[in-house]
Amino acid sequence: MHEKLHGLMEQLRLRGMSSCLDHVLAEAQREGAAVQDVLHQLLAAENEHQMTSALARRIKQAKMPWDWSLDTFPFKQKPEIKRSQIMSLAKLDFIRQLENITFIGKPGAGKTGLAISLLRLALTDGYRGRFYSAQDLLNDLYTSLADRSTSSLLKTIASYDILVIDELGYLTLTQEQINIFFKLIDMRYHKKSTIITTNLDYPQWYEIFKSKDLVDAMLDRFKHYCTTIYIKGDSLRASGKTLKGKSAETSDKLDEPAQPSPETSPNAAAETQSGDKHE
Repeated sequence: MHEKLHGLMEQLRLRGMSSCLDHVLAEAQREGAAVQDVLHQLLAAENEHQMTSALARRIKQAKMPWDWSLDTFPFKQKPEIKRSQIMSLAKLDFIRQLENITFIGKPGAGKTGLAISLLRLALTDGYRGRFYSAQDLLNDLYTSLADRSTSSLLKTIASYDILVIDELGYLTLTQEQINIFFKLIDMRYHKKSTIITTNLDYPQWYEIFKSKDLVDAMLDRFKHYCTTIYIKGDSLRASGKTLKGKSAETSDKLDEPAQPSPETSPNAAAETQSGDKHE
């Protein structure tokens, strides 16, 4: 009978149940457990298995380049960063309220570390998310023009509950890339949350995207529901301090040192400027 049960569970893809079936039934027989208790144990095991598998899929699909979290973020090394503010963001209310975050600071100031940490928390909480370097995102969008898959790609990226766009800096962009990026920001406006890390303050965005009217419209949308955090100070790489964590490429090579991100650690002071939020 056990073999038949295992077979049915495999057919139904109830792998959590199948993995603990023999143990649960043996324990139930030994202790005379009620049928409902047995069913509860099996269903609980299946639920845990499915939740664990779903989280693993979300993390894989998010394509985060480093295994960082707020637990490994060196707040003590940078007391200028308002930990209370970051922990408030970690409650993820900004996602539920469809708000954005911008981290602005020099390379190595900790912007990427904070962005990835918030993304990881969101994934753990059941949200779907994606990490993109700004250059990769713009390249993918531009490439999609060739096979006419732009609409499909935009729809996919726009659907993520949280999108991290890392290192928006001085990039050489075509007019097509600029237009598609604006379209993406417009599609996500007050529908989904976006985190952007950049070493450029908002006025300098005009130098990237060239068109004043377009940048005016884009910033009007993005900053409408946005928390802006300025991170001042030198790079932690300069002081020899980094976030703890492994690069996705080296996570299986335990004998090799973790590679620091361009934005690993926060040797930085944080100032906050919240955009107006209209109910």
